[in-house]
Amino acid sequence: MIITILTIFPQMLESLRHYPLIQRLIQKKELTLNIADLREYASGSFRHIDDSPYGGGPGMILRPEPVFSALDQYRNDRSTVILMTPAGTPLNQVKVRELSQKEELILICGHYEGIDERIAETADEWISVGDYILSGGESAAAVLVDAVTRLQENVIRAESTADESFESGLLEYPQYTHPKVFRGKEVPEVLLSGNHEKIRIWRLIESLRRTLCYRPDLLERKELTTEESALLEEIRNEEKE
Repeated sequence: MIITILTIFPQMLESLRHYPLIQRLIQKKELTLNIADLREYASGSFRHIDDSPYGGGPGMILRPEPVFSALDQYRNDRSTVILMTPAGTPLNQVKVRELSQKEELILICGHYEGIDERIAETADEWISVGDYILSGGESAAAVLVDAVTRLQENVIRAESTADESFESGLLEYPQYTHPKVFRGKEVPEVLLSGNHEKIRIWRLIESLRRTLCYRPDLLERKELTTEESALLEEIRNEEKE
């Protein structure tokens, strides 16, 4: 996989190369991570990458020339160009899995007051990491890179990612490890029973309970199985008592 990030602050993203999972992929030559400094693609001795908006208004706008010059170098028929913007489609695990199957991703990080619309129009997709405003797209790009690379083959065991939050449409169940008792808090007895069916049901119940408590919107979108529906009804009845 090849991921290229177009940014005016490459120093914010260089640390990604040293993140263990990403570093492992790079060392195995299964990932190429390019961090392109847009200032190097700006023309003129002052390397101007921004300018005031036509029609007036506050702030500065990222000029199209450096972005398109960088795209001319990195974009090809296999590339998916993504603009990181709060106006984009919200990033979720379904989209992350889709992007993890792409051969090449190019992420454009906006900055300043905004970007020239011609940059936005050349992107294949717009993606947002949340309904809030960041000072630039670098943090959002780092989130996307982390989410996508961890799903690459042989990075994390498939069974480890299968039960994670959002994979099943529910939040993940609580997890425990040693010691059995810590500061008066005990590990639930069912997890020590060795009964795998009871453990499965307990985990499903707790997953449903946690989702109902923290992300009820997920339940509205999920097509529940007969078992899940019955267990959820039990949980709701317990809360009424």
